[in-house]
Amino acid sequence: MFADGEGRTGDQVPTGVAIRDPRGQLFDAAERVLLRDGVSALTSRSVTAEAGVAKGVLHRHFADFDAFLAELTLDRIAQVANLAAALRDAAGTGTVAGNLAAALPEVLTPAVLALIRLVIVRDELRARLRAATGSRIPLVTESTALVAGYLAAERGLGRIAAGADIGTLAPTLIGAAHLLFADAGSAPPDAAAITRVVTTVLAGVTA
Repeated sequence: MFADGEGRTGDQVPTGVAIRDPRGQLFDAAERVLLRDGVSALTSRSVTAEAGVAKGVLHRHFADFDAFLAELTLDRIAQVANLAAALRDAAGTGTVAGNLAAALPEVLTPAVLALIRLVIVRDELRARLRAATGSRIPLVTESTALVAGYLAAERGLGRIAAGADIGTLAPTLIGAAHLLFADAGSAPPDAAAITRVVTTVLAGVTA
């Protein structure tokens, strides 16, 4: 009585050991494939092989591969939302530039940058995510909102000029940081380079 016809029942690895968190295991495996082999190598077979699970496990939890990729991206968007809340809570402490420079490596991780590239090249995935989130470029939109929300909090505290155009500053900072992090490859750029980008974008609006 095997659920997938491969000698295994339920969500199990080939050895017959049950998987405690199949979704999380598959998500992490997909990111490893993306980071190591690139967008073109990401397939349902490569993900299940990387996770060390039966081929049917992915399709048991997701309607199709694009549904899997959409859920993976939504999960990472939720992580960005958690970071946004923590960054807003930091308003009024430290320095504005220092807080942003510390947060950006947690937001624009190599895995997030790889997912952004994936979303851009897969039309069906992008359409699903737009329907789910309303974002024009998922993850980029949420990252920009993270910066905008923090800057608005600091403006409310008087540490950002009252007339600061946050709607322009936030995407400018994310765009500049995105290029910096993408050029850095698998490791984040050094702290001095990140701080230089942040202070340049915010020049003239910080108290």
